[in-house]
Formats: sequence, structure tokens, C-alpha cells
Amino acid sequence: MLVTIHPDNPQENKLDEAVRCLRSGGVIIYPTDTIYAIGCDINHQKAVERIARIKGVKMEQANFSLVCYDLSHLSSYAKQLDTSTFKLMKRALPGPFTFILPASKEVPRLFTSKKKTIGIRVPDNDIARSLVLKLGNPIVSTSVHDNDDVLEYTTDPELIHERYKDLVDMVISAGFGNNIASTIFDCTGEEPVVIRHGAGEVEGLI
Repeated sequence: MLVTIHPDNPQENKLDEAVRCLRSGGVIIYPTDTIYAIGCDINHQKAVERIARIKGVKMEQANFSLVCYDLSHLSSYAKQLDTSTFKLMKRALPGPFTFILPASKEVPRLFTSKKKTIGIRVPDNDIARSLVLKLGNPIVSTSVHDNDDVLEYTTDPELIHERYKDLVDMVISAGFGNNIASTIFDCTGEEPVVIRHGAGEVEGLI
């Protein structure tokens, strides 16, 4: 199913339709402030496992992120943040950044059986954040990659739908996405370290 949602003024009825899909254990593809992402409700383990199959990875090797609404939302899923990490995230979010943090006990065992960290995102995108707010908990997410030798990420939602229509329950179209992923900060050590340079200006954040 391809659902078109306005990127700046998301229609409530279409957002509600997407949230109903997530709550029922569905898998969707939706826009973020960087690239399109595959996502599901964190509380549906079978849906998370389904995303892993779509990506062709084993669950213990999956590097999925949690898309949250804001900093207060993510506090349930990451251990107590030190002051410097909190200030860094407050400066950067919402924005095109992923923060690797020590996972709290609230994160399903699915994510902490092998690893003790979790990626957290608060994208600067009205559709993504509205979905999380309406859902009431984070969306487990991973990037939509492209098989093209030149482009790493698919940016056209209609092409994404053509490729994934038999694998996911809904594709949200909100115009062309970007083809640069988020910048990743590893905040599990004494100092935050950029482990992937992507979208977003790092200078002035650290």
C-alpha cells in the first residue's frame, strides 16, 4: 500500500492509518530527515524479526535504531546520560544524527541479548515524529538501501514501493528523500566519537 502524506502538514487521518498498521504488528517504510527507513513498533518482536529478514541480517547482527519523539522520550530506553552527552544531544536533536548509547532495561531483550548499546534518533521530520508521538513509543528503524552501484540509498518513494510492496505493509510517500544517512556519534566512552560522517554539521556540536 502506498500512502501519500504531506511532508509539512501531515494529514491526521493518514497518520492514524499508519499508526494502526504499526500497532497491529505491521512494517512500514516512512520518511525521515535523511533517508527513507523501514520501521515497526518496538513492542512487536515478530515485526522486528521481519525487518531483519527483509534486510537479510541475523537478529544478533542487526544494528537497528530507535526513532523517538524527543529527549524525554528516549530517557526510558537509554541509561542515565552524563551531563555532557545530554547537552550534546540537546544541541543536535531533532536532527540528522544517531547516538549510540548504553541501553536501559526497558529496551526489549531482543536488543540487549548480545549488545548493551542502542542507537537513538530524533529526526527533524514532522511525519516521523508525529508517528512516534501518536504511537506512544519508539519505532524500530533501519535504512532503506539501494542495490544500485552508484546510489547507496533509494530516494524515490514510488521506486521504494515498487521494490518493497510485497515485503512491507505500507510505504509512506512524502516526496524524494535524501541519499545521505545520519551522522553517528558513539557516546559509550568517556568522550563522544563520530564513527560515521553523514548528514548534519558536526562542527560546533562537540
